[in-house]
Amino acid sequence: MEITEVRIFPRESKDKKLKAYATVTFDNSFVVRDIKIIKGNKGFFVAMPSRRLKESCPKCGHRNVARSKYCNQCGSSLPTSEIPPQDKEARQGEYRDIAHPINSQFRDYLQKVIMEKYKQETGEGMQQETEMAEDRPQQEISSEGEGSPSPEGRND
Repeated sequence: MEITEVRIFPRESKDKKLKAYATVTFDNSFVVRDIKIIKGNKGFFVAMPSRRLKESCPKCGHRNVARSKYCNQCGSSLPTSEIPPQDKEARQGEYRDIAHPINSQFRDYLQKVIMEKYKQETGEGMQQETEMAEDRPQQEISSEGEGSPSPEGRND
């Protein structure tokens, strides 16, 4: 599967973690919208589009956002779950990805292509990449060396 187009839609607010949305087209045939580009504590990452889970009201059947206290349709009290709202893992379970990569290789490929386009359009994230490159040990290249080093880290 080939990524044939990536569009970036930067967010205006500079202090928020959500930096942009991306739309990705695959094989000129399939599009995925609302992919988020987020700046986290450890750098940038891509989050797939998701939706909040809903639970039905036992009285009227209306679908309400998970863990709501009252029904938005009839106003009746909804059954509460025993999970405390401070529990981050439980709160993350309120959302479900709409579309997502099946394996880590494709996730890495998708993230790489989206982040390259984001950096190209905004220039943001370049500083992080430079800092990461400075932290990596430099590979020694022999005076005769052309090409890349062998897997053992030396040019033969």
